[in-house]
Amino acid sequence: MRKIVVLSGAGVSAESGIKTFRETGGLWEEYNIEDVATPQAWQKNMELVQRFYNARRKQLLEVEPNPAHLAIAALEEHFDVHVVTQNIDNLHERAGSSKVLHLHGELTKSRSSVDPELIYDINGWEIKMGDLCEKGSQLRPHIVWFGEMVPELENAARLAQTADILIVVGTSLNVYPAASLIHYAPYDAPKFLVDPNELFVDGVTNLTFIKEKAGVGMPELREKLIADWA
Repeated sequence: MRKIVVLSGAGVSAESGIKTFRETGGLWEEYNIEDVATPQAWQKNMELVQRFYNARRKQLLEVEPNPAHLAIAALEEHFDVHVVTQNIDNLHERAGSSKVLHLHGELTKSRSSVDPELIYDINGWEIKMGDLCEKGSQLRPHIVWFGEMVPELENAARLAQTADILIVVGTSLNVYPAASLIHYAPYDAPKFLVDPNELFVDGVTNLTFIKEKAGVGMPELREKLIADWA
């Protein structure tokens, strides 16, 4: 069974109604990165950071996976599919994907603010001030903030290196280090880039562009992959 590695970004979740950070009308127009998504923001104003992610979590409970998520999950009927996502939501899992690696953390989990190994599922949408880990420290969102290490990056690179087919969907390939993963795929592996925008990708071989939004392009690509490779 051929291995497909899917690198997914914010454009996939946007079609479910999740606000992205960088597009017009996105979250960075409402909040400064420095105020809600850095370790310094957490030290400065924990309550603001908690409110920001609680609101994101509450919204997540109100949306559903879209055709892109469903098409990726359905590929598992024919391929060994591994999803590497920059997204912090759980829409891939809810669509049925069984192997999902979250590069930037998971919105539905909290972790200790003193021990990053202590990670907990969140019951509902809220982390409250005063919710403590077993070591007595305040629980924080299980999110990789700007300025923090990306602990899953090495595992993601290893997956990309073993891909028979690589799919990049819903990402502009502007956010590093995640954007570098396309360069880890084998030289001769077919690579597909699904995005409605003109993207410049340098030094990548065997690359096919599908100039569609994720919700249109992924179902089309799924049919093509089944016909050509399954």
